[in-house]
Amino acid sequence: MTEFFDMIIPVIGSAVRLSIPLLFACFAGLFSERSGVVDIGLEGKMLGAAFAAGAIAYHTGSAWAGLMGAIAVSIMLSLVHGFASITHRGNQIVSGVAINFLASGLTALLGQAWYGEGGRTPQLPDSARFLQIDWPGVASARASLGELGNFYANVISGHSILVYAAFVMVPVTWWVLQRTRFGLRLRAVGENPLAVDTAGISVGRLRYLAVIIAGVLCGFGGTYLAIAQSSEFVRDMTAGKGFIALAALVFAKWRPFAAMATCLLFGFLDAAGSRLQGTPLPWVGQVPVQVFQALPYILTVVLLAGFIGKAIPPKASGVPYTKDR
Repeated sequence: MTEFFDMIIPVIGSAVRLSIPLLFACFAGLFSERSGVVDIGLEGKMLGAAFAAGAIAYHTGSAWAGLMGAIAVSIMLSLVHGFASITHRGNQIVSGVAINFLASGLTALLGQAWYGEGGRTPQLPDSARFLQIDWPGVASARASLGELGNFYANVISGHSILVYAAFVMVPVTWWVLQRTRFGLRLRAVGENPLAVDTAGISVGRLRYLAVIIAGVLCGFGGTYLAIAQSSEFVRDMTAGKGFIALAALVFAKWRPFAAMATCLLFGFLDAAGSRLQGTPLPWVGQVPVQVFQALPYILTVVLLAGFIGKAIPPKASGVPYTKDR
């Protein structure tokens, strides 16, 4: 039993860390889609934010400056999406895909032009990163509490401030959407924008606020990838996490706590795959490493194929609103 805990606790700790970019992107999609705006561009916004975080943190030597720059870039991409899909009532899917292509090509181009390292940004010193925070009593807990102390040291302690911010975001998001006037109006816009407009509330303004919030959260997600989980920006480092976050959102049926649990599930699959690479399995033997690497993406396809039961999105999701004159 001790050997099992020694193996599973580090996996859970890794799962927490690996779920964070998914969590930020998933909640970005939650705000956007609750307002009726489908956001396929989560991937591109996180990628643009990651590049901005890595580049600005390198030049300023400040992780906080990198975070602010990442949020600014992500919001700009969100406003492009809003301008195309809210102001001009364009196709939201096409707009989001265009942002993904734009971010993928532009970050690689600028990275190569500015640094000449194949699209990477230079390696960051620890002073320009969000490093892990060790909580008080980690050493004594490991020595005196056994497996509980090991859990405290690996799962509760030892994460960057962005990890804790991501989990604080979950109850805050639930409270905003369920207990505030803004949240009520936002959900109403996603269900029946005509009724909201009739009440004298601007549909366009609420939807713009939603996509801006999504931009802020994608900025946090990209920052985490580039200067917390890693120490540099790497070309296409989001690796489909924006799409996995959308799958998690659908699986959770647009509910905050269920979305958190789903992101942790994806993180656990990713962590378990890394842990099991090269490890023979009972009755199976050696499994190719590519099988474990593909697990999160396989689950994404399974969820989006409808094996989770019927997930009903907000009624006005993806539908541009045209005000009656």
